[in-house]
Amino acid sequence: MNRPDAGRWPATLWIVRHGQSAGNVARDAADAAGDLRIAIEGRDVDVPLSALGREQAEALGRWFARGDAHGLPEVMLSSPYLRAIETAQAFRAAGGCDADEAICLDERLREKEFGILDGLTHAGIAAQFPDQSHFRSVLGKFYHRPPGGESWADVILRLRSLMDTVSLHYAGMRVMIVAHQVVVLCLRYIIETLDEARILEIDRAGDVANCGVTEYRFDLAHGRHGGLALVRYNETAPVEQGAAPVTSAPDPIVAARG
Repeated sequence: MNRPDAGRWPATLWIVRHGQSAGNVARDAADAAGDLRIAIEGRDVDVPLSALGREQAEALGRWFARGDAHGLPEVMLSSPYLRAIETAQAFRAAGGCDADEAICLDERLREKEFGILDGLTHAGIAAQFPDQSHFRSVLGKFYHRPPGGESWADVILRLRSLMDTVSLHYAGMRVMIVAHQVVVLCLRYIIETLDEARILEIDRAGDVANCGVTEYRFDLAHGRHGGLALVRYNETAPVEQGAAPVTSAPDPIVAARG
């Protein structure tokens, strides 16, 4: 039976990568210096925004507050990592959503787990774990799972569960997700029913910008039953209009987990 799925999907879904973090800055410095390890202590979950990252999140909030997004989020979902939480908080404080809107943390939105490769630059991985460097070159990033870590396919599995929750509880609502670069890409893979080749092609085209906006809207004409149609991907205009520099460094493998 052909039926519209308007009762299944959010009316609007925004997916936002967190603002620039201290880890992004440290990774850039380590790569430039040819270091084997990124100079950040502590857990990846506790890495905060940089000062610029906070500016980016505030600029995004002001853009929403001006009405440029054609509606404010009614639901705020965030990765439990500090850089994502701080992005959501700065966005809210700048008027991006109601001041009393709860920021709901969901561990399924967390960063990809890097396992034994955590804290290493690409040069460090090649030097300390040449076997893993080889496995990754053979398998590709979509399927390579470092010991103690995750592949993109593993991340997609937990995000399928997340999308089931979104469709069950937030159908017809305006929903924002604040998370990480890999999460943004893997959600595109799920929502648009992409394959490995297509999502890796999108990934190769450029990193997801810090506070870049990916937006879907429910469209009755999308597919056989209606569905979420991509409106914009990796949109940086909100940050640019807010006079904050755009950054798009890959999320770093920055610190020991615990």
